[in-house]
Amino acid sequence: MELKDYIRIQENFPREGISFKDISPLLENPKAFAETIDRMKEIAEKWSPDLIVGPESRGFIFAAPLAIKMNKGFLMARKAGKLPGKALSVTYDLEYGRATLEIPAFAVNKGTRIVIVDDLLATGGTLQALEKLFAEAGAEVVGIITAIELTSLKGRDNLKAPYETLISFPR
Repeated sequence: MELKDYIRIQENFPREGISFKDISPLLENPKAFAETIDRMKEIAEKWSPDLIVGPESRGFIFAAPLAIKMNKGFLMARKAGKLPGKALSVTYDLEYGRATLEIPAFAVNKGTRIVIVDDLLATGGTLQALEKLFAEAGAEVVGIITAIELTSLKGRDNLKAPYETLISFPR
């Protein structure tokens, strides 16, 4: 199955010059969605994770079913202010501003093996920030998987952990 066939390209969205990769058709097709999770599982298994992490919000879509399929726990990396109690946080630069992601302070232990799963890798800011957050928490990011990579932005060059993607677009 060619997963790329299930990605809709919307030019000039959300603004002029952006080529938006819409995952909606992939998610709407149960065979394509299941195939995506199966392929992510094949990749993640070689890293032997303890926990699957998905950043808010589209990372949840892929990371949660992957965690179930692998019989692993799932951890949401949430936007600032969405978690009760003590949280560990990381703030990072975006193309137009800053963002903060948080995880519950109790969520990971020293040595926890983490696989981060997200929908898309562009410049790598979000994934790089999560690598930093988990390193500070004493966990080990053993791998990162995305459904889509925009190769011309070279985001993979900013990551420390092994990285794999299912679908590549130049931009």
